[in-house]
Amino acid sequence: HVQLVESGGGSVQAGGSLRLSCAASDMYSRYCMGWFRQAPGKEREGVATIDSDATTSYADSVKGRFTVSRDNAKNTLYLQMNSLKPEDTAMYYCAARFSSGFCSLDVTNFTWWDQGTQVTVS
Repeated sequence: HVQLVESGGGSVQAGGSLRLSCAASDMYSRYCMGWFRQAPGKEREGVATIDSDATTSYADSVKGRFTVSRDNAKNTLYLQMNSLKPEDTAMYYCAARFSSGFCSLDVTNFTWWDQGTQVTVS
């Protein structure tokens, strides 16, 4: 069982920036990692993923504004969010699964999840 501990998040004005971090308990370098979000009344959606070989994928809504990265030495995943918009307001989650096949934005493909952190853009 992999434990994921997320930090960062909070409230920011539109146009501002935030960085989320997610620390994994072990075997991190072998994981496909992802960031997801869920706004009230909406389904959870994929934001960005990064595979064990550092291949990345982004939702169209965040391309050019968000950057996903990983530090395998620190077992940590990051999401740098710039030019934030009110529509980015949501609970953000990090997730992991063993790297196998394409590391897609599909919510159903991920095995382990953290408890999430709120991001509010006003």
